[in-house]
Amino acid sequence: MKKLLALVLATAAFTAHAADKITVAATAVPHAEILEFVKPLLAKQGVELEVKVFTDYVQPNVQVAEKRLDANFFQHQPYLDEFNKGKGTNLVSVAGVHVEPFGAYSTKVKKLADLKEGATVAIPNDPTNGGRALLLLDRAGVLKLKDNKNILATSRDITQNPKKLKVRELEAATLPRVLNQVDLALINTNYALEAKLNPAKDALAIEGKQSPYVNILVARPDNKDSAPIKKLAAALTSKEVKQFIEQKYKGAVVPAF
Repeated sequence: MKKLLALVLATAAFTAHAADKITVAATAVPHAEILEFVKPLLAKQGVELEVKVFTDYVQPNVQVAEKRLDANFFQHQPYLDEFNKGKGTNLVSVAGVHVEPFGAYSTKVKKLADLKEGATVAIPNDPTNGGRALLLLDRAGVLKLKDNKNILATSRDITQNPKKLKVRELEAATLPRVLNQVDLALINTNYALEAKLNPAKDALAIEGKQSPYVNILVARPDNKDSAPIKKLAAALTSKEVKQFIEQKYKGAVVPAF
């Protein structure tokens, strides 16, 4: 009887422990770094956090939707909305954490005015980040869009292109690697940081701190209100994380809470 009771108690303890383990997908910088920072905070609350690093913007959502992972942390709401619409998923935002001001970079010119006629400009090929790149170029006066508030603008929406710039759409993760092959590249800050670019110093144009593209913790409707996900959301929006972001990224990443 004692052995049976011990086995039951051990099984219950294991089940409770397993229920408090969550696996979260993230891109390496800054998302995985922020998640690694909150691991000890969560451990004190009985939550074991496992971070899986991805280099793309598709699989983190696919694997959460398929319940292979519990949550992800890499994207903003416009991207999530477009993904849900295109893939038929129903992933949801749990908490807004930070903004990564989007920037334009070049190894060939020191300022946007120096771009030559016919210069090649590389932008992300996903709809939301591609639109975001074009909106930044519009605000910087490099080109003009039909609607400078349309977050899903495409190259077809360019109404004025005085320098006859050639816009190339490439996978977001590849943009830092092709930077020296094009005249200008519009790069998401997480990929810019991975490539050792300093957005505050190296970007020729950059979004303001009031950017609507807040990076969010994402889960599913069936687990978004679970205790571990709620504890993770609280940790990611804590004063400790705010201080960590401000000190580590020095303006390249901005707390949104």
